[in-house]
Amino acid sequence: MEYDANVSGGRQAMRKYRLMALVAAAGLLGGCMENMSSGQKGALTGAALGTGVGMVAGGSFGQVVGAGLIGGGLGYIVGESTK
Repeated sequence: MEYDANVSGGRQAMRKYRLMALVAAAGLLGGCMENMSSGQKGALTGAALGTGVGMVAGGSFGQVVGAGLIGGGLGYIVGESTK
């Protein structure tokens, strides 16, 4: 049996995407427990958009998480400023 690096890399990528989906689902469900302020809504939207853009761009795990954190911070600031 030959070792195929592409299959192993595909499995690793699939695990990463499953983990990201699980974290996103937990964040969305946790955020629905109470009425959110506009800053919290902006942070949630910004984090989701930043993470999504990072994943689509094919960034490494660290870059994707960083994009989500930056998007969340900017989303909070914009959400609070629109009050």
